[in-house]
Amino acid sequence: MTSILGIAAAAYIWEPTTEALEHARATAFMREHGIADWRELIRRSQDDVEWFWDAAVRFLGIEFARPYERVLDTSRGVAWATWFSGGALNLTHNCVDRHPADRPAVVWESEDGRVERATYGELAAETNRLANALLELGVGRGDAVGLFLPMSIKAVAGFYAICKIGAIVVPIFSGFAAPAVAARLADAGAVALLTADAVPRRGRPVSMTAVAAAAVAEVPGVRAVVVWDRLATEVPMAEGRDHRWDELVARQSPVLAAPALDAETPMMVIYTSGTTGRPKGAVHVHGGFLVKIAEEAAFQGDVHPDDRVMWVTDMGWIMGPWVVVGAGAAGATLVLSEGAPDYPGPGRLWELVERHRIGVLGVSPTLIRALRSHGEEPVRAHDRSSIRILASTGEPWNPDPYVWLHEVVGEGRAPIINLSGGTEVGACFLSPMPVMPLRPCTLGGPALGMAIDVAGPDGEHLPAGEVGELVCRKPWPSMTRGVWGDRQRYLDSYWSRWPDVWAHGDWASVDEDGFWYLHGRSDDTLNVAGKRIGPAEFESAAVSHAAVAEACAIGVPDEVKGEVAWVYCVLRPGMDASDKLRADVRGQISAVLGKAFAPAQVRFVDALPKTRTAKIVRRAVRAAALGEDPGDLSSLENPSALEGVATSR
Repeated sequence: MTSILGIAAAAYIWEPTTEALEHARATAFMREHGIADWRELIRRSQDDVEWFWDAAVRFLGIEFARPYERVLDTSRGVAWATWFSGGALNLTHNCVDRHPADRPAVVWESEDGRVERATYGELAAETNRLANALLELGVGRGDAVGLFLPMSIKAVAGFYAICKIGAIVVPIFSGFAAPAVAARLADAGAVALLTADAVPRRGRPVSMTAVAAAAVAEVPGVRAVVVWDRLATEVPMAEGRDHRWDELVARQSPVLAAPALDAETPMMVIYTSGTTGRPKGAVHVHGGFLVKIAEEAAFQGDVHPDDRVMWVTDMGWIMGPWVVVGAGAAGATLVLSEGAPDYPGPGRLWELVERHRIGVLGVSPTLIRALRSHGEEPVRAHDRSSIRILASTGEPWNPDPYVWLHEVVGEGRAPIINLSGGTEVGACFLSPMPVMPLRPCTLGGPALGMAIDVAGPDGEHLPAGEVGELVCRKPWPSMTRGVWGDRQRYLDSYWSRWPDVWAHGDWASVDEDGFWYLHGRSDDTLNVAGKRIGPAEFESAAVSHAAVAEACAIGVPDEVKGEVAWVYCVLRPGMDASDKLRADVRGQISAVLGKAFAPAQVRFVDALPKTRTAKIVRRAVRAAALGEDPGDLSSLENPSALEGVATSR
C-alpha cells in the first residue's frame, strides 16, 4: 500500500526508542492518568476536552492567581467559547517570574557572531523596567502596542512587558515596509510602538526607524515610539513622541508585581494576510494562549527545563510568540539568531546548533528545501548530536526534503514533529508526539484536546483514505476570540460552512492506520478534468527531479479540461534551463502522478515569492501568472520574484 505522496505507507521512518519514551513528558502524563498508549491519549483528549485541558493545567503547573470555576463555557455559542471562567493569571508571571533567577532564559547571536545571554532573573528585570516605562508613557490595560523588532532579547522582553501590564502586543514582521506596518498599527488602534534604529541583513544595515516613522505618520493614535539603538545609527527623534530605549528603560525600577488578569483578557492581536482586503487580526487571550502553547511545547515538542529551543522565525509569524511562550512556560532556554540562516555561509544554521547545543530545532519545509540545495557538506561539517527533536510547520512537506532533514540533519535519530495550525488557531490542529512512530511527511494525528476531523461536502465524517476538509468539531483554548474589530468576518471565515464546526480551508486525509496528511489549501486545489489534486503533489514530483530545488504548482483555466497545472521551478545551482530539461521535469511529474496529470507547462524562474519565514505564496504566483490582483502582499520578503513569474515562458 502507498500513501498519497507515493511512499510505502507500511514503512515507519522513525520509531521511539525506550529512552525516548521514558524521557517524554507525554509519557509522564499518560502514566499519571492511567492511559495505555498514544492512540488512547488522543482519543480521550478529543472525547472529553474539558477533562484534558484541566488535567494539562495541573500537570504543567500553570499558576492561576485566582482558580477558575469552569473549564469551558459555550453559553454564548461555540464560536464565542471562553475558557477557565472566573480564573485570573498573568502570562508573563508564568513564563518569566516564577522560574529560578539563575536559570538561563535567552541566548542571542547577532549576524556577525556576537553572543548575548540573559538569565530568567535578568530577563525579568529588563521586562519590568520596560513595563514600568510603558506605564510611564501612559500605556494601560487594553491598549495596543506594536512590536516591530528583530528576533532579540529586546523583542522577548518587549513581548513579555506588554503582556505583563495587561496591554495588547501587536507583533509585526521586522521586514515589513511602512504601509504594512501602518495598516496593522491603525487596525489595532495602537498607542505605542517598540522598534530598533536599524538591523543588519546579509551584511548591510537596513533602517527600521525610517519604516517606523513613515508608518507612524499615517497613524496619529501612536503617541509613543521606543527605539532600541541596535546599530547605534543616527536617527531623527520626534520630540515628545520618540524615546531611546536605553535612556528610558535604564531609569525604571526592575521590580513590578504581575497583576492578576482575567483569563479572557486579550494579550495579543496578530495578523494573518488575507487573499484580498486588509489582513485579519487574530485575538488571543492570556489563559487560552498560555495553556495551549505550554501544552504543545511539553507534549509535542517535548521541551524540558534543561532544553535549548530555537525556531527559525520572526515575531510577526505565529511561531515567534509560540516559541517565546512555549520555552518560557517550560522554563527552558530560548535561542535566537539575527539575520538569515544561510548568511554569511550556507552552514550558519548548523553552526548555531553546534555552538549553542540546540536540542529542539524548528524549521519550515521551504527553508529546508533551500538549505538542501547547498548539499550535505555544510551540514555534516557541524556537530548536530544535541538535536533531540526536529519540528516543522508552515506548509505540507515534499518527501525528498523531509527524508533529507531526517537522515542528514537529524542523523536518523530525531523525530520530525510536523505540526499544522495557524495564526487564528493560535497553535496546532495536527501534530505528532515523540511517543508515536512516524511515517514520512505525516502530521501524526489530531493535536491533543482538539476534536479534528475530515469532512465531506455536507460536513459528514469521511472514512480513511478519502480527502476532505480539515475541520474542528469542538472549541479549544487558543482559538482566536474573533477578528479584531470585525465580528462578522470571523464568523464568515471559519464558522459559516457548517453549524458549530470550524472549517479551516485545508485538504486533509487519514490513512488506514490513523496517520494524518495535508494536501494544501482547499482554495489552492486543482480540478484537472474532474479529478481533484493538491498542488503539493505536483511540487513533490517536481522536486524529486535531481535538477529542481523548489517548485510551486498552480491551477490555470483551460477550455477543454476546466483547469490545468502550471509548475514553476527553481533549479539547483549549476543547472541550465533548457527545453530538454523542461521536458524531463514534465516527464518526471507525469511518471509520479500519471499521464492525466502531466502539467500543461513547466516554467523556470530564479526565485519564488516567499514570506520572511520562507513560505511560498501560491496565490501570488497564480495572480502574477494570470495578471490578476494578488491581494495583500505585505508579508512577502521578495515581491520582485513576481516579475520573474509574470515574464517566464
